[in-house]
Amino acid sequence: MTDASAPAITAAALFLGLLFLWIFLRRRTQKKNKRYAPLFGFTTSLIFHFPRFHDYIADQARRSKCFRLLHIGQSYVYLADPRDVEHILSTNFGNYGKGWSNQEYIGDLLGDGIFAADGDSWRQQRKFASHEFTTRNLRDFSSLIFKRSAITLAEAISKAASEKKPLDIQDLLMKATMDSIFKIAFGVDLNTLGEATEESARFSKAFDHCSEQVFWRYVDVTWKIKRALNVGGEAALRKNIRVVDDFVYKIIEQKIEQMNRDRADLEVVLLIPHRHTRKDDLLSRFLVEREKSPEIITRTYLRDIILNMVIAGKDTTASALSWFIYRMCKQPDVQTKVAEELDCSIPESSSGSSMAEFADKIGSLDTLPYLHAALNETLRLHPPVPEDPKMCFSDDTLPSGYDVNAGDIIIYTPYGMGRLEELWGADAQYFRPERWLDEDGTLRHESPFKFTAFQAGPRICIGKEFAYRQMTIFVAVLLHFFEFEIVDHGEDIRYRTMMTLHIKGLRVLAKPRDVKANIKI
Repeated sequence: MTDASAPAITAAALFLGLLFLWIFLRRRTQKKNKRYAPLFGFTTSLIFHFPRFHDYIADQARRSKCFRLLHIGQSYVYLADPRDVEHILSTNFGNYGKGWSNQEYIGDLLGDGIFAADGDSWRQQRKFASHEFTTRNLRDFSSLIFKRSAITLAEAISKAASEKKPLDIQDLLMKATMDSIFKIAFGVDLNTLGEATEESARFSKAFDHCSEQVFWRYVDVTWKIKRALNVGGEAALRKNIRVVDDFVYKIIEQKIEQMNRDRADLEVVLLIPHRHTRKDDLLSRFLVEREKSPEIITRTYLRDIILNMVIAGKDTTASALSWFIYRMCKQPDVQTKVAEELDCSIPESSSGSSMAEFADKIGSLDTLPYLHAALNETLRLHPPVPEDPKMCFSDDTLPSGYDVNAGDIIIYTPYGMGRLEELWGADAQYFRPERWLDEDGTLRHESPFKFTAFQAGPRICIGKEFAYRQMTIFVAVLLHFFEFEIVDHGEDIRYRTMMTLHIKGLRVLAKPRDVKANIKI
């Protein structure tokens, strides 16, 4: 819990519980003909379960794949039935969006970015981003950056391995993915894996605190009062958002100045006006579009885009890779199988080539089915976005037969769904990559409404292929050159309850794989 004492929370929970019960009984008498999902309590109960929030929701999903928690004036309806998930993400997509309620919770941090927006704003950003993500130029540029980041990461691990020092692997992965996304999205070299500036380190820390505090708002019914009074976690959030904003706006101004200088230099060389200087990074491309629509693409708009890109390209991929390393440590046989597949699939991968030479040979996941299966299995059990809330815009009936009301928060649960025996079999709790492979070893695909790590329908993650490409490159380099094992048996491994599934307490030891004991940088 972030900022309230246990006695105060208990008293508030009792009072609000009675208030919710009164509201619930009143609404029930008003809508007698409705068939609602089972009521499992009040959202105040989530306060007591906050450290294991996602497991608590998963426990309730085992009781019913559609259930409710009562909030002030609305219900939180949790979905774990693929039929219901398909309904809200695709079949009746127009009736479910972020809505004003979710915007209240996350808007201070993500603004009107693609993860928080609805309507024309979302469609405009989606259209532009979808176009850019399909260009060969950006695909080739990103692959180059991913390989460079993977090599820099491997060099840092190699140094620690030679000194036999434990590593906070998620910290290193967060830095590596942050360096990657800032270079690809904004053309900025942060170098957090090297000699990072104090400014970039403050930004990263502040951004993580913001993500945690924003998630806390969903269970803390007093957060608006705290925000108005500027006390507790809300005061800290305001301070951290200021740090985030200062950093991002500085990047925007520097990029504008750089583009103006480049354009001026080009005009001098060509002796003719040159209005549009095309760059590889996404921010430069948005700035080119800004020249056409300055009233739409404002500095605030660009700020929101940047922060949404950061949470998409840094947090999600780094958390997935961290959980992947955790699973490799817990099951060394799987780690060995992945390494053997890399040796067999990547030309001359066992010949002692340097990290750079090896990285250049890495292809697509199509040639690495077992690695792909292991990544999917990681995403099934440890989805980077464990719960995803929508808002119901008008009364509706779900395929499961339950009614939902306009204004209700509808939350599908990738974390809980990944643990349901009804969906994945009796061994749903176990990490078994083979569940993703057919008898001949080819990859088996699942419905995106069952395997929901990347959303589905019109809002499916546009960076899905980018994420798989980055994870493939990072895993290939790391598991080709190193073996990993958990320090202290990993007995204290858990997650931080925030918008993304950060791992907490994972320290590992890395050592060179035997056949490549003399690693060439």
